[in-house]
Amino acid sequence: MSTASEITRKAKSNLAFALNILPRERREDMVVFYAFCRTIDDLADDPGVPAAERARSLDAWEEGIREGFAVADAFQREVVALRDRRQIPNDLLVAIIDGCRMDLESQRFQTWEDLSGYIWKVACAVGLVSIRIFGCTDPSSERYAVALGQALQLTNIIRDIDEDLANGGRIYLPLADLARFGYSEQDLVARVRDARFLALMDYQAERAEAFFREAAGSLAVCDRRALLPARIMGEIYHLLLEKMRNEGFHLFEKRYSVSKLRKLMILTKHLLACAD
Repeated sequence: MSTASEITRKAKSNLAFALNILPRERREDMVVFYAFCRTIDDLADDPGVPAAERARSLDAWEEGIREGFAVADAFQREVVALRDRRQIPNDLLVAIIDGCRMDLESQRFQTWEDLSGYIWKVACAVGLVSIRIFGCTDPSSERYAVALGQALQLTNIIRDIDEDLANGGRIYLPLADLARFGYSEQDLVARVRDARFLALMDYQAERAEAFFREAAGSLAVCDRRALLPARIMGEIYHLLLEKMRNEGFHLFEKRYSVSKLRKLMILTKHLLACAD
């Protein structure tokens, strides 16, 4: 098993699940790309490694992508070969690295515009690379990738509020949004779940819903089949968002997820639709 395949297998993510539907060559390329994203994210987040050392590792990856690796290992050679084969712009791969680099320190985002710039790097750039691997041909698929990236990352941010607080006191919600509902950073750290918190969460969820709608409205007919893994992921995450909303955002007591059975039902539904 290749390094990329092993990384993807261990991750057991929603994306790894959705990739099973791709043709073999595109699936293998997405496995390499997913492993790249996972590797970069893990380098940035490893609490057992000093921040300065993590920064050097990310810098080395960026230099390798931009200038070439002095002595590339097998996995780095796979990433470079994928980039060249699918004509992936260096700037997209570097944006992903830069987004993860932002997580080396506990982040605070004052406004939605500030957070949106971060999301573009860690999620939208991932989508823009993915549509190249999927084989999309319609220019509107780039708008789809960006909107879906925003929706998925916002859903993650809502779900992972407690986990992020525990991981170095990270807060990804815009502080201006907290202020809008009279809910403070101290309230969040104290895990206060009251009417203000629920209003704040509903506001974030509605923002994510708007991006899900924008993605749906940008789906090009000619790329529907190519975007099948993204559509499956979108449905899984939309279901997750609805579940959190319907249950009243008990985010400090549990980590929400979608069962494997429901995922399989979504996958089967899309496979049957393609067969029609």
